[in-house]
Amino acid sequence: MNEVIALLQNHRTYRDFDESYELTKEELQTILDASRQAPSWMNGQAYSIIVVKDRTLREKLVAINPNNPHMLHSSVFLLFVADLKRTQIVATKEQVDYHINDSLNPLIIATTDASLALQNAVIAVEALGLGSVIVGSVRNQITAVSELFNLPDYVFPLAGLSIGKPAVEMQIKPRLPEQAVVHYDTYHEYNYQLITDYDQTMKKFGEARETKLWTKKFADYYQASGHTSLNGYLKKQKLL
Repeated sequence: MNEVIALLQNHRTYRDFDESYELTKEELQTILDASRQAPSWMNGQAYSIIVVKDRTLREKLVAINPNNPHMLHSSVFLLFVADLKRTQIVATKEQVDYHINDSLNPLIIATTDASLALQNAVIAVEALGLGSVIVGSVRNQITAVSELFNLPDYVFPLAGLSIGKPAVEMQIKPRLPEQAVVHYDTYHEYNYQLITDYDQTMKKFGEARETKLWTKKFADYYQASGHTSLNGYLKKQKLL
């Protein structure tokens, strides 16, 4: 099998890192270069990457988000932000209006660009024989995280990435069955039994941090209120 395909198909997440391992400058640069070469809409590159090495900053980050101590114990932490500030500055220089919040499309563009850059970084990390974990929960305390890193308007933190040498081996997590995800030519309804079977697959997989069935976890998450704080934050950042 092609080694790139093998790498992609063997992806797994790591949360425990060897604290004695130091990422070399060359390894970090390789990851950043690969990340920056990700596809982006119209080559707009509507994202920025904050490389967080400083231990004090990372301690503050964990204090804000205590469920992710690996942000401190990994070799380096990268914060990927959707960034429409750069084009706002261009609009000002060109003396044109900046209708960034007339539509959700610019927000989707920046989110997609940042996500693609993040995924490229994950692949580069694994190609170097290292491990990582994506941290979407930086959005849970989005205002505090933004203040910690002095994010200006038109910018918001999308996700972080802890990178290091894995200290604990992880298994490949089972995914939903192909029939529940892949559609040919048009969207098709699928048999709910596929989802029920996946619940049992994940139960057998037995990941310790998963305390609920897959269906229960997401039913509870989307039933709960309290996810609207992001809307207010994005309005404050002039993105909505």
